Formats: sequence, C-alpha cells, structure tokens
Amino acid sequence: MNKTISRRTFLKKSIASLLTITGLGIGGKYYIHNIEPHWLKTNHIPISHSFIPKGFHGLKMVQFSDTHLGFQFQLKDLQTLIQKINALQADVIIFTGDLMDKPDKYRNYKEIIPVLQKLHAPLGKFCVYGNHDHGGYGSEIYKSIMEMCEFTLLQNANIELSLLSKESIYLTGIDDAMLGQPDFSEALSDIPERKYTILLSHAPDLADTAKNYPIHLQISGHSHGGQVQIPFFGALVTPPFAEKYPEGLYNIDSLTLYVNRGIGTTRLPYRFLSRPEITVYELQSPHI
Repeated sequence: MNKTISRRTFLKKSIASLLTITGLGIGGKYYIHNIEPHWLKTNHIPISHSFIPKGFHGLKMVQFSDTHLGFQFQLKDLQTLIQKINALQADVIIFTGDLMDKPDKYRNYKEIIPVLQKLHAPLGKFCVYGNHDHGGYGSEIYKSIMEMCEFTLLQNANIELSLLSKESIYLTGIDDAMLGQPDFSEALSDIPERKYTILLSHAPDLADTAKNYPIHLQISGHSHGGQVQIPFFGALVTPPFAEKYPEGLYNIDSLTLYVNRGIGTTRLPYRFLSRPEITVYELQSPHI
C-alpha cells in the first residue's frame, strides 16, 4: 500500500516538473499566472426535484466562492466580480467561504465592506465559513464583514425562503470541516418533512455525511478544482475535505452535489485547466 502511494506521488511530481519546465519554454508561466486566474467562467446548472414548489420554478441562485483576497485576487478584482454577479440578476446570492487568504494579515479589511454591499438579491444573500475564514483568528472579522454586507451567516443553522404564495424551500449551512465544528443535526433542526433543502458547505467531501440526511442539493467550494490540473490525470493537489469531489456535478444517492472551482488562488498564484468560476443554479419545478 505504501509503495503504491509513493509511486503515485512520484508520478504527480514528475509530471508537474515536466509541465513547469515545458511551460517556461513556451510562455506557459505567463498564462498560468496572468491569464487563466482571471479568465472567469460562468456555469449554468439546472436543478430539478419533485419537492421544488411551483412558485420557485425559474428561481436563480448565483454562487461565488474562495476569493482569497490579499493573495492574488485584490480589491479591484472584487469590484469587477461584483459587477458581473449583479449583471446575472440573481434572486439569491451564495458565498461558500474563504473571503480573505489571511484575515489577520489583511490590511484595511473594512474596505471590502462597501464593495460587497453592492451585491443585490431580492430573496437574500447567504454565506458559510471556510477554513481560511476561521484561520488566523479571523472568525469574528469574517462574521462582521458579511453581516455588515447584509449576508446571513449560516453556521450550523437554517432559514426558510418563502414567497407570497406561502410556498417555501430551506437553506441550511454547515460550519467548516477543517477548523469549525460542523453539526448536521443542529443545521437541520426544525425543517419540516418534504421541504426542498439546500446545504451550503465549504467542504465538498461532507457530502458523504449529507447524503444520510434529508438534504437534496449541496453547494460547495474549497477545492479550487485542484487549481492546477494535469492533462489526462486530473488535479495535481486537492485540500483535505475536497479530495473525493474536486469539481463539478455529482449525484450521490439521492443527493446532488455541485463543487464550484472558486475565484481566487492560494499557496501558488497559478491556475491551469481550472478556470475561476461563478455558478448559476436555476430551480425547475415539475409542478408547472
């Protein structure tokens, strides 16, 4: 078993080294540092389920994640991002964690507030903690910023989204798996049976736990899609709790999981075959 892991690690590092050497010779370093990290992609994901009420048909939720402000992604980039999100005319806006790369070292974090305040969504803005939000004694900083920007922070909590027709669905948020204290029972407390329920979880691999609860859709980030991918091989490195489900759409028993590749970068300021992403979810009701 150890021999297999060792060979796999050696193969990853060897291919990565070859890619880097080749890339330096053909201008690849410029591309992975200057082009792809800013080449934003918008993915549209239709979501259908028998529990989605008629009144929610066509409802649009927009997710962004993992900005990691202060590393490669800067305030001016956030301003551009906000304009693009607002242009999508979301009913609901979701942020799935990791606002700043190092909250305790981010200078003038109060400058983030007037930028995020420009986001508009008539049914609300919601967020959860990521590991970087808790890291560096940042929990209260992140909470303060998001609440001042009129985001509802769902930390092992849920909220009912209701319409004038009295139809409703539920959003629930779980605390971060790495540095928080996730509690599914608390997060789902008092949600009625047969209500369409969406889980916000920074960590995608918590889906293996979420599938055992009455949760229908999980929306996650954290992985950055591996940030650097090797052709025909996949993500070079994925963080803990994003190793099994690194990006995209999964059906896990009765649970649908979508993993957003995030906006910013961390550790290394590179992206390759893993473009930053905004995700647009459109709910579809079978009762139309």
